Amino acid sequence: MQNQEIIQIIENLKGRKSYEEKKASKLGFNSLYAYFEDKISKEKKAIEDKKKELEEIKTETELKKNSKNKEKSTCGCC
Repeated sequence: MQNQEIIQIIENLKGRKSYEEKKASKLGFNSLYAYFEDKISKEKKAIEDKKKELEEIKTETELKKNSKNKEKSTCGCC
């Protein structure tokens, strides 16, 4: 089953189609469809990785904030 998004991209290439075909063959893909399928999957993976990285940074900053608050109150009178 072919992805309609990829088919739409290929149809809209117009003058760049020969360029993209040469690029796909140079990179070792059998067809333009396989090239764009790989390209889209890599983009989706990059977006997912970026989201995970941002979540990790967010949790780290929250942990740092919580640990700083606890360090300030060292005596029992405050």
